Amino acid sequence: MTLDPNAIAHTVQAGEWNLRYYEAGSGHSVVLLHGSGPGATGWSNFAGNIEALAEHFHVYAVDMPGWGESDPATVDRLDHVATAIRFLDALSIEKAAFVGNSMGGQTSLRLATEHPDRISHLVTMGPPVGRIPTLFGAGGGPSEGLKVLIEAYRDASPENMRRLVEIMVYDRARFATPELCQARSDAALARPEHLRNYLEGLPKGSPLPKWVDPELLPAIQVPTLLIHGRDDRVVSFETSLYLLANIPDSRLVLLNHCGHWAMIEHADEFNRLVTDFIVNN
Repeated sequence: MTLDPNAIAHTVQAGEWNLRYYEAGSGHSVVLLHGSGPGATGWSNFAGNIEALAEHFHVYAVDMPGWGESDPATVDRLDHVATAIRFLDALSIEKAAFVGNSMGGQTSLRLATEHPDRISHLVTMGPPVGRIPTLFGAGGGPSEGLKVLIEAYRDASPENMRRLVEIMVYDRARFATPELCQARSDAALARPEHLRNYLEGLPKGSPLPKWVDPELLPAIQVPTLLIHGRDDRVVSFETSLYLLANIPDSRLVLLNHCGHWAMIEHADEFNRLVTDFIVNN
């Protein structure tokens, strides 16, 4: 990897929000949306993807309000879809492919149902869909992975970040390194207002106070690629099976030896899949 995040980092005023984003490449616009974990940013989620995708596309990886170097946000102000549209407008992007992990995938799904004229392709990795009936997922509240994620918001120490990374991935030895866990901890603790707003907003629906309406999924017309880890302990791959059954022009790639971060654990394959999908659909 040769990209320097500081060299490709920019800020833009998108409606009420000052947003940090990372930009590289040229051509068809591709917007990368990160997940909801403490310390998550456009760069931390997609550092292994931006350069490869930028060989073919104009790539933007955004820090959403409440994460990274973007403005802090209380839950009553969170509307990720409205923010994504304002981001497109601020950069004069008429239409883009949206690639979203977890929370970012849920945002991309909702955007495809509410603003179909602004999205060309839809790619999701492990998105939650809401309280759909489950066959394989555990009942009785948040998943094992979400419980660990919430605890890392309460205490963003390197030790809790290690527990978080270990539950997000299949290959713990490779990815839950002391260096990565320390970096995630440092990034989270650098913005205590983000941690506080997330925790205070949990009873009110943070980080997703508004979800996609499952009844609208069959109306999604854009080509859709669903990527999911079979070993995902945060959002069961059953969610992507549900999406596959309800989005007409969709296909699913289910990856063995893969947790919640397909774009990190299987970066090369992910980059090939996304590139081929956008170029040929």
